[in-house]
This record gives sequence, structure tokens and C-alpha cells, in this order.
Amino acid sequence: MGQLDQKVAIVTGADSGIGHAIALQFAGEGATVVVNYAHARDKAEEVQQHVEQNHGKAIIIQADVSQYQQALGLIAQTVQHFHRLDILVNNAGMEIHSPFLDVTEEQFDCVVGVDLKGAFFCAQAAARAMVKRKIAGRIINISSVHEAIPMPQNVPYCCAKGGMRMLTRTICLELAPHNITVNNIAPGAVHTPIDANVEADPEKMAALLKEIPLHRMAQPEEIARLALYLASDAAAYITGSTYIIDGGLSVNTGGL
Repeated sequence: MGQLDQKVAIVTGADSGIGHAIALQFAGEGATVVVNYAHARDKAEEVQQHVEQNHGKAIIIQADVSQYQQALGLIAQTVQHFHRLDILVNNAGMEIHSPFLDVTEEQFDCVVGVDLKGAFFCAQAAARAMVKRKIAGRIINISSVHEAIPMPQNVPYCCAKGGMRMLTRTICLELAPHNITVNNIAPGAVHTPIDANVEADPEKMAALLKEIPLHRMAQPEEIARLALYLASDAAAYITGSTYIIDGGLSVNTGGL
């Protein structure tokens, strides 16, 4: 018996990185997983194949969550297909590095659209589906340590993740009467494509590792195991929380 038997879970941005790892972890515990992607269908198909090779169940649904109708469509198609939704993981995310003085409206809209607006309306549509069917659901947001820690030249991303923190803390209160929990996972540096530019630069990588007491990046599977815990029955009493998983980065005081 898996921890998520009979559950239906959507993982946004499941075609790579943390989302890929969460999809595999959930499917391995018995969930039927909706592998959402925006652009890379080939990568989404790889995830589906990986799930099925391990005797799991997955379907693929394309949706750019920054587009309101597509976000709603992702939830609607899932419910139409499976007649239920138990777990939503708002994992889709992106960042565009630029000095604050140079950030364009297009860059801001792009980052906040995926990272915050997408999470907001996927959560809203998922919660509506759960409430309608009286399902004690789980909404898990993949935030970042940058919901609390500033990162110069990454301002729209920090704004979006700060917003995600308050989204979590606020909607958990409204959804608690429906037995739907809402929590955040805030990773630090993770070995994923979003951090590939840092890993490719030995100087940047050395500077980063110096800031992390455990002196390594996280593996996506480590984030996925935390997501599994929050999706499981063991976490039924947890809501409105952010779980920081950063190797000690956010409490490191450097030379003090």
C-alpha cells in the first residue's frame, strides 16, 4: 500500500527539476499523477514513461499556468478525467535575472504570471473542485528561501515568492473549514535546470557553497520526499506553514 493510493495529484511544471522528482515520488506511492508542462512536451513524455516503467499511473496535460483560462482548464480537465482531485502541487516557476533599474514590464509580468498568478488561480480552481466534492485536499506550493531572503537582480522572483508565502498563510484560513491544508516548501539551492547557470560557473558555485553550511546543493528527490510527507495522511494537522529545506543557508550568519 502506498501513502497516496487512490489519490489524484496535479504537479505543475512537472516536466523538469523538482516537479519531475515530485511526480515520480507521488506515483511511486500510488497516486495518479497529472504531469503538467507549458512548452517541453518531450520532457513531460519522459516523466510519464519513467512513471509507467515503475508501474505508476500518469497522464500529461499541457497548460501555461500564467494564462488564467489555461490554469482553470488544467484543473477542469483533471476533474473531468478522474472525477476528483486530491492534491495540487504548485511547482511551475521561473526567474529572469536583471538589475532592478532595468527590469521591463514584460519581464515582471512573465515571472509574476507563472510564479504567483499561476499558483493563485490553480489553487483557487483546485480548492473549488475539492470543496464541491467534500475532499480533504492538499495544496502544496513550491516557494523558495527567497520568500524571505532578498536576492538582488532577481526582484520579480522575490516579489512572487513573498506573495506565495502570504497566499499560503491567508488561504489556509479560508480553506481550513473544508479540511483542505495549504503549505509551502521553500528550497534553497537545488540541482535543477533553474540553477544550471550557477553550476556552470566555478566561481559562483564556490561562493554559493560557502554560504551553505551543509556545503552542497539539494537533490530534487530530497524536496520531493518533503512534498510527499505534506501530501500524506501524516501531515493532516499541518497548514499555513513554510518548510525551509536549504542545508542551513537561511540561518547562516557568515563571519559572525
